[in-house]
Amino acid sequence: MMTSKKIAVAGASALALSASALGMAHAQQGQKVDVLIKGGTVYDGGAGAGVTADVAVSDGEIVFVGDAAKAKITAATAIDAKGKIVAPGFIDPHTHYFEDLSSTDAGMRRNLAAAMQGVTTVFVGSDGRAAPEIKDTFGKLEQNGIGTNVATYVGFGTLRQRVLGDSDRAPNAAELDQMKGMVAKAMCEGALGLSTGLFYPPQSYAKTDEVIALAKEAAKRGGTYDSHIRDESSYTIGLKGAVQEVFDIGTGADIPVHIGHIKALGVDVHGQAGDIIKMVEAAQASGLKVTADQYPWAASGTGLSAALLPRWAQVDGEAATLKRLADPSLGPKIRTEMTENMRRRGGADSLLLTRTRVQEAQGKTLAEIAKIWNVDPIEAAVRILQQGGAGVASFNQSEADIKAFMRQPWVMTSSDGSEGHPRKYASFAEKYAKYVKTEKTVSMTDFVHRSTGLTADTFGLTGRGYLKPGYHADIVVLDPATYAPKATYVQPELLSVGAEQVLVNGKFVVRDGKPTDALPGKGVLRTPTAGSCN
Repeated sequence: MMTSKKIAVAGASALALSASALGMAHAQQGQKVDVLIKGGTVYDGGAGAGVTADVAVSDGEIVFVGDAAKAKITAATAIDAKGKIVAPGFIDPHTHYFEDLSSTDAGMRRNLAAAMQGVTTVFVGSDGRAAPEIKDTFGKLEQNGIGTNVATYVGFGTLRQRVLGDSDRAPNAAELDQMKGMVAKAMCEGALGLSTGLFYPPQSYAKTDEVIALAKEAAKRGGTYDSHIRDESSYTIGLKGAVQEVFDIGTGADIPVHIGHIKALGVDVHGQAGDIIKMVEAAQASGLKVTADQYPWAASGTGLSAALLPRWAQVDGEAATLKRLADPSLGPKIRTEMTENMRRRGGADSLLLTRTRVQEAQGKTLAEIAKIWNVDPIEAAVRILQQGGAGVASFNQSEADIKAFMRQPWVMTSSDGSEGHPRKYASFAEKYAKYVKTEKTVSMTDFVHRSTGLTADTFGLTGRGYLKPGYHADIVVLDPATYAPKATYVQPELLSVGAEQVLVNGKFVVRDGKPTDALPGKGVLRTPTAGSCN
């Protein structure tokens, strides 16, 4: 198992390098290197503007950034990057790529949905879904071969389900200790921290104190608390209440906190981005470390059950839920609450059905399939749930809120990549094409920094996130004229274009715009606080 090299991560201000400063390197005068990327505009992952420079790679590491001709550096493979953007490989801090990476199909393990965007490292275990057996899991991934690097959280939902099942109750002391032990194990094996999905049952049944108790175990070992918050809308405690709960957990456990895919979801909370930003800034001013990630899409992706069903109706799992839906006394109550949940998400027209066994409904809105079946939308939803459910693209955000969050220096780029939504295949390309190139919501420097260095620094990934000598050679060469998404809500599984060269640990996973068969990815393990795992 490979562990990250202990290379100090410089602050953003130290990385605003001039072309002459970039020339200082580890390569020897006249050295022949494996790969030389020549003449591109280099954005090194920090807060500085791009500069024209060459980047040299040997033995999986960056060995030189500067003027290769002056240093008389030659290469076995030279890439002409004139007119192109050269950046650190992007780091995606919120994904659902684990099934792809652990597939028996080598083609799936190439993780091309990420790599073809220039993403070289992905975080899995988001939303509280990750087992604590990290060392064994990553050992198998590396043995089988993976196309991108991978880091992981330990998932609160996985632990709670192992110990309490789908029940709606608090753990007793022994059960809580059991879960705490699993968090400690995972952190000592290299987890980034504890992730939760408090919106989803059975995690939604947990009280704040239970989460704090487990987050303390991650805090002792230097981790971060990451959360799909309890309510991004007005389902239960409201968006502001859920953000405050994150702060309460961070303060109670003395741990940095990270808000997954920050958003204001639904008509009841549109326009609240400004208030949430003020809340974050106040928490930061008080001394709490707060960051967030965001995907650049107006539609979220979730399950039809998560979007519409009340949480109390989902206690004890799917079979119990379907039984309640058929119950003459409970069924009408559930449908009434489903109607309200549909309203807050923008109505039946705002829910596009994806990933469903009901082929007739695939690719249609809930309103459309209800009209075809000649039933009201809630009854159409119940029918679909009875036949295995569906994924939905839920159009529930305002552009003003998306842009307000995107401009914040503590918000990094992510995908929340999952099936049935273009964000898996196109989030980084979409952000560049729409919000950098066309609308100029953020600058190219901000786009790169918040896709690389900011993420590496936030989560303690040493030796990644910057183009610096001694760092792992995770590199992307983008054509600024052609880098763009192809995936859409109707065709969500189309690979992005314009990432012409992508290297993972010094090996090409994309060469001249085409994927290779290479599987050079590694497990990226976070080093726990010294003495915390004795």
